[in-house]
Amino acid sequence: MMNNCLIVHIPDKQPHDLHHQPTESVFASIIDPKHANQIVRRLNQIAPLEDLRHVKRIQKKVLEGGQIQLLVILCLVSEGNNQFDSMPSHLQELISSYQLSPFITKVCKYAATSKEEWHEQCKFWPTSYHPRTYNIDGITGFSEEDSQSVLKFMQSALELATSDGLVVNAAVIVDPSAKQIISSACDQIFVWNTCNDDSCSRKPELFCSHTIISGKCDSHETLHSNNSSNQLKQPYTSVSCLYPQQWAEHQSHSRSLYYFHPLRHAAMVAIESSAARDRCLFPGKENSEAKYLELDGENSSWTSSHAKRQKIACANGEYVEKLNAHSHTSDQPPARPYLCTGYDIYLVWEPCAMCAMALVHQRIRRIFYAFPNPNAGALGSVHRLQGEKSLNHHYAVFRVLLPEEALHRCYI
Repeated sequence: MMNNCLIVHIPDKQPHDLHHQPTESVFASIIDPKHANQIVRRLNQIAPLEDLRHVKRIQKKVLEGGQIQLLVILCLVSEGNNQFDSMPSHLQELISSYQLSPFITKVCKYAATSKEEWHEQCKFWPTSYHPRTYNIDGITGFSEEDSQSVLKFMQSALELATSDGLVVNAAVIVDPSAKQIISSACDQIFVWNTCNDDSCSRKPELFCSHTIISGKCDSHETLHSNNSSNQLKQPYTSVSCLYPQQWAEHQSHSRSLYYFHPLRHAAMVAIESSAARDRCLFPGKENSEAKYLELDGENSSWTSSHAKRQKIACANGEYVEKLNAHSHTSDQPPARPYLCTGYDIYLVWEPCAMCAMALVHQRIRRIFYAFPNPNAGALGSVHRLQGEKSLNHHYAVFRVLLPEEALHRCYI
């Protein structure tokens, strides 16, 4: 088992180097405090700081002897033109009216993502800091019990990633309220083609995939690579999210031996398995609920009521929903879950953009991954999809810090 591992939140924006933050040049001037209100009101009309809303217009300094000095930002310095006569005419009139003496200074270009970053920004010029708020449990820390639960499910993902003799990515979808694995799967990009005839229409057998139904695990037959003995070495070329284009590079080789499917990354297969589980547990409900769901741009009315349900695991292992007194009567059958709303997913490697976006559509609640994806990572390494404001769902992302040797221990 893994011990003394850290769970780190991956913020939705890239933190800046505290001591080397991007800056913008601005024109500023010392002003008479008694004219401050009039000047700021006029500046907001003729030279608003649209792209620097986090920067305060006024800087207050306390000089020796307790005297107060106020400085105001007049406008941005045009790129490649730092001449005062390049200012708009309205601004030049204001400078002349109040007998200002413009000079050039620096302000921080982006809003602070942490209190430490904010303190450093204020050394240039005062800025505002608004800590991001989340309504997701665990965003500000994990209890000892929760940490052990996270590590247990990550251990399951690690074992699955190495179960076929070569290291691939693995995904484990979990219902955190019941602490139950809903589905699990590993990469299925490369599979054996069981038919040597190109005209054969038989579907190839796939790599490992597991669906949890009524406490039991139905496993497809796993297939092993002939050269799996040295697959534990870097750069882990069998991990689909690390190399999303690898299927195209290998497609021209061994056509009669392998079948290539570019979309069957571990997260995608786990999602498919979760859907298959729902169809098994809730037969005949594929379309009945969809007709009455009206999405309101971010969540559905069903999703809000879904949050009121408490999911429990019965003693016989069957997965059911316990409805509260305000939702359904006891003689009504349980409603089919809406996708993966409220679930967590554990991935050995940080997902690529395709998988990360699929998890947005599935309404996943939290994502945990162990190893970063420097090639195509969508949740911290290359992109930060969790911070894309245009999306209608956002999840929290965490990295479980593990040594690479954890993969070897699982394999051994």
